[in-house]
Amino acid sequence: MDLIKAIEEGQKRAFTTQFKVGDTVKVYFKIIEGKTERIQVYEGIVLCIKNAGARKTFTVRKESYGVGVERVFPVNSPRIVKVEIVRAGKVRRSKLYYLRDKIGKDKKVKELLGGKVSNFINEQNKAAEAAAHAQEEAIKAEKSAEHTTAQA
Repeated sequence: MDLIKAIEEGQKRAFTTQFKVGDTVKVYFKIIEGKTERIQVYEGIVLCIKNAGARKTFTVRKESYGVGVERVFPVNSPRIVKVEIVRAGKVRRSKLYYLRDKIGKDKKVKELLGGKVSNFINEQNKAAEAAAHAQEEAIKAEKSAEHTTAQA
């Protein structure tokens, strides 16, 4: 049992954005198509957060051409570049599955207002950008090191 916990601790990301259920987020997700990589932005409301540790996931729901689309993201996935909080939501439930059945204005989640909240969101977004930039720099350095050793 301790071996499993040790392996899971090694797979956790060092820094993750502190978002909660009801927040509207932008998930910057790395898509690999053949040899090319691109970052796709998936913006929607966080319906639920499940599990804990390395297995932690969150579900994001958005409307695409009038059809509700949900996607489950692992929090510790190396393909997630960053998660940016667009709007903090004010909810009183841990799972927002009831939003699937709502239409129009009923589907909206109240916004959590206040100076502290907006400052917190700005700080979280800046920290997430810094972490993503550091991760990209580490990958570039690793690739250049591989390139120089391959030439030698």
